[in-house]
Amino acid sequence: MDFWKRIVVAVPKEIRAFTFLEEWQESGGGRLSGVGKQFSHSYQDIISPENLLDAWQEFIIGKRRRKDVQEFEQRLMNNMLALHADLREKTYTHSPYEAFNISDPKPRSIHKALVRDRLLHHALYRKLYPYFDARFIADSYSCRFGKGTHKAMDRFRSFAYAASRNHTRTVWVLQCDIRKFFASIDQNILLDILRRSIVDQDILWLVERVISSFSSTRVGVGLPLGNLTSQLLVNIYMNEFDQFMKRQLGVKYYVRYADDFVVLSRDKAWSENLLLKIQNFLRERLHLDLHPQKVHLRTLASGVDFLGWVHFPDHRVLRTATKRRMLRRIDEVGGKQETVQSYLGLITHGNSQMLRHHIGCMQETVDLT
Repeated sequence: MDFWKRIVVAVPKEIRAFTFLEEWQESGGGRLSGVGKQFSHSYQDIISPENLLDAWQEFIIGKRRRKDVQEFEQRLMNNMLALHADLREKTYTHSPYEAFNISDPKPRSIHKALVRDRLLHHALYRKLYPYFDARFIADSYSCRFGKGTHKAMDRFRSFAYAASRNHTRTVWVLQCDIRKFFASIDQNILLDILRRSIVDQDILWLVERVISSFSSTRVGVGLPLGNLTSQLLVNIYMNEFDQFMKRQLGVKYYVRYADDFVVLSRDKAWSENLLLKIQNFLRERLHLDLHPQKVHLRTLASGVDFLGWVHFPDHRVLRTATKRRMLRRIDEVGGKQETVQSYLGLITHGNSQMLRHHIGCMQETVDLT
């Protein structure tokens, strides 16, 4: 078969990267074209050997030195054939996860799937993402191509200008965070949302296999931090809330990044009333709760801590804890140029003259020792 020739010839050599991104851009790049249509890919499109190979080529970028990836690649043809056969015969089962903890900076529990399952996640993701991304609102910024934290902060700044009429009015910022976000996703609600768009029962069977492969506090609840599919699935889940905010409530100045979102307004009483509607919708529709210690309503002039930066009307500064962690890391690596340049690039997104000077002094000290 031509496909298996591609494995023998293409994989050991330099692979073609970003095939999924190219495909996504060719399909419209997230524009709202054909929003009312149902998902058009078939089950065979997802499990096809060609899609599995393209998914593999994207998956191994930056991972080729990892032992589990190398072991899978050593018998790539056999592993691909076995996975494809299990998917074709619908005998596929998801393997257990390897759990470990990280600090980034707060402690998080990561669940890592086997290479075989992660390959399937990529194959599924690359077909689902273009369809669902086109249905997300513009001001959802987490785990989306062309978005990210810096775009979210820039949007926050532009909303601040608009809401304050170029800083001539007081602006109130309602900031909320969802408690135990990934661990609280109700899998049945998520599957109901997906059924509204996906009618192919075989695809739903496969998606359900991935979703139900993990449970947090109880069966049927939670998605694993670490799965590529989880990034998309939580956005699909929270799109229900995004649409409620924009379409039903008509909230104009709203920005969401994962489980952290802000609403800007000149009316404090309106913001307080909005908070009650937000709490009720999240609890009743999505079975989610706001973190009681992370709900704030304050003026922009007093400083709003959002996405690692403290935002003011005419500037933003790096969060103190983030700054300390950055300086400690630079000191740990001995002023390594690659690390320093990475941090210098980060702090260009705010007012950081004093911090840049401090980092420069640290480098000079390292050079002299």
